[in-house]
Amino acid sequence: MIKVERPEVIKRIKHAASHGDLKENAGYHAAREDQGFIESKISQLESTINQAEVIGDKKGDDIQLGSTVVLKTEDGEEKFQIVDPDEADIVSGKISTKSSLGEALLGKKKGDLVQYETPGGARKCKVVKVE
Repeated sequence: MIKVERPEVIKRIKHAASHGDLKENAGYHAAREDQGFIESKISQLESTINQAEVIGDKKGDDIQLGSTVVLKTEDGEEKFQIVDPDEADIVSGKISTKSSLGEALLGKKKGDLVQYETPGGARKCKVVKVE
């Protein structure tokens, strides 16, 4: 976005501005709108990158961000990956570190019993495997 899209939209703005009256210049207004979108997206991505933490090789066998766990629940065995809230997708088996289950799992190990709250009440599970 910085090396390709930003320079392209700047060229479009300059080209459209060279046609004169900016009040009724649709090409100029469209290019300015695109520029606003691109700058906003760049800012958002830079903020995300600046707040990112590199996750190295795991030390130990405790559950942490990035871990994949197999849990024995009342419904059988379920497999989840512990992810950042922005990546959470329960359909894909990715649960947030900020969810009640995700928070309860952090720091646990294979064999640990975990209790967590759901809208339907308290639930329990056992950690079967940590990857």
